Amino acid sequence: MRILGIDSSGLVASVAIWEDDVIIGEYTTNFKKTHSQTLLPMLDELKHMIELDMETIDAIAVAGGPGSFTGLRIGSATAKGLGLALNVPIISVPTVEALAYNLWGAAADVCPLMDARRNQTYTGVYRFENGEMKTITPQCAVDVGEILDAINQEGRSVIFLGDGVPVFAEQIKEQCRVPYTFAPAHMNRQNAAALCARAREYFLAERIETAAAHRPDYLRLSQAERERLERQEGQA
Repeated sequence: MRILGIDSSGLVASVAIWEDDVIIGEYTTNFKKTHSQTLLPMLDELKHMIELDMETIDAIAVAGGPGSFTGLRIGSATAKGLGLALNVPIISVPTVEALAYNLWGAAADVCPLMDARRNQTYTGVYRFENGEMKTITPQCAVDVGEILDAINQEGRSVIFLGDGVPVFAEQIKEQCRVPYTFAPAHMNRQNAAALCARAREYFLAERIETAAAHRPDYLRLSQAERERLERQEGQA
């Protein structure tokens, strides 16, 4: 079985090919280019490097949200287009869950933090027990203080990762009451290899959808939509 993974939910652009429990190719960049410039060229380069026949792809995994609104749209549009062309299903993996899967097997709880602006974060808390990933706090968009309160209540050590770590580092230092660490550079951002590994479990559980039906989960309104509602409320 072959799964193509696509993650453009944040600043990172990443594509990978998973085949029978082996990542046979991965291309990841974290550079200031739009994902519309990078994703397809990266996939094309990877395809040629590993001599991939796209017709052999069995499913396409995509970071399903939350994340950058533009990034999610680009990733979903790419996955949908390929899924329709190849007639294969989409495996939509929650972005925060896929990010946490970078630290599979960690003894501590895992808390991804994505910067959602306005002191909010896309986050969740996950735990690995007996070879399985358990959701302690489902992915959500909350004030960073709220997730830190939840972590303190659990009373377990925790590992933070994601682009929100440098943004909220001081707040973590001030408010976190349990032992904590920050994931190292090779594990602290989105990557399509971890996405593919998590997607495999979704595939085996038949948690798939058609390319036509796939929609990203933004988890909250876009900034433009929020500002429009605020203006309307102000005029009421």
